[in-house]
Amino acid sequence: MERPSIDLSIIIPVFNRPSEVEELLESLTKQTKTEFEVIIVEDGSTLTCESIVAKYKQFLNIKYFFKSNSGPGQSRNYGAERASGNYFIFLDSDCIIPPHYAETVLSALNNNFIDAFGGPDKAHENFTILQKAINYAMTSFLTTGGIRGGSEKMDKFYPRSFNMGYSKEVFKTTGGFSKMRFGEDIDMSIRILSNAFKTRLIKDAYVFHKRRTNLKQFFKQVHNSGIARINLYKKHKNSLKAVHTLPAIFCAGSLLLIVLSIFISFLFITPIILFALLLFADASIKNKNLLIGFYSIFAAFFQLTGYGSGFLIAFWKRIVLGKDEFSAFKNTFYK
Repeated sequence: MERPSIDLSIIIPVFNRPSEVEELLESLTKQTKTEFEVIIVEDGSTLTCESIVAKYKQFLNIKYFFKSNSGPGQSRNYGAERASGNYFIFLDSDCIIPPHYAETVLSALNNNFIDAFGGPDKAHENFTILQKAINYAMTSFLTTGGIRGGSEKMDKFYPRSFNMGYSKEVFKTTGGFSKMRFGEDIDMSIRILSNAFKTRLIKDAYVFHKRRTNLKQFFKQVHNSGIARINLYKKHKNSLKAVHTLPAIFCAGSLLLIVLSIFISFLFITPIILFALLLFADASIKNKNLLIGFYSIFAAFFQLTGYGSGFLIAFWKRIVLGKDEFSAFKNTFYK
């Protein structure tokens, strides 16, 4: 039986970020393949992007919906229910899409269809120094880049919702994203795989992911990601791997070394200094910029300690004390 042609629906949940949406829509107008619809789901924003969307209706096949706030997962489902395509792509509002993206996805799916896919993220040349440093921290194998959905080297590939797609059949079978407020994308990937669907990384279907613009917001984001990992473990017992504990080990180990260096010998701080130098060298070489390398030290330490502390706090509250699901920073649903 011949598979029907692929019709893409790009679904974007947004909350109080009209300027980001404008950048994203502008990048979508530059696609080399334009056979797709765009669905913007405004998740109860007080600062809406409706006027921005109206500007792009002459350039894109675009639909705009406003709904009460329920978080990005349920907003993605809301968009999928109203999509006319048979293959859904989910993007975060803080992404900029390279011109070849839609063509790359269509080519990959037409040549070797896959039920669900994910794509990596990169830093755009116009990103700030700090944004490039944060991108390094989130993608480097010296931090947690190897467990974030940018590689197929783990046992299975788990797409992440900032750049993720799956078929209408997947949506119908799984019911879409769950009501989890953090970790809902990994939960979705787990349920996709548990329903015998196949997933794959499309390496060339990357996006430029801006993420947070300061270290405080970045810390909140990754702290909640650490909490989400324990929440996922409570729901999917086999989802927690040894590698997921590394940031927590780093966090606790660094704290111990700092205490020992204060009360016993300064030499105990040596491993932390050596790791910082390694980060600096690696980030500087990869970005060809010493200043990015310097900022990457701070971004990486914020990332590892943020994730690690969230993991440890959630472990204590949810596993040791047996409390219900929680989140520490409720303003970071839109990552």
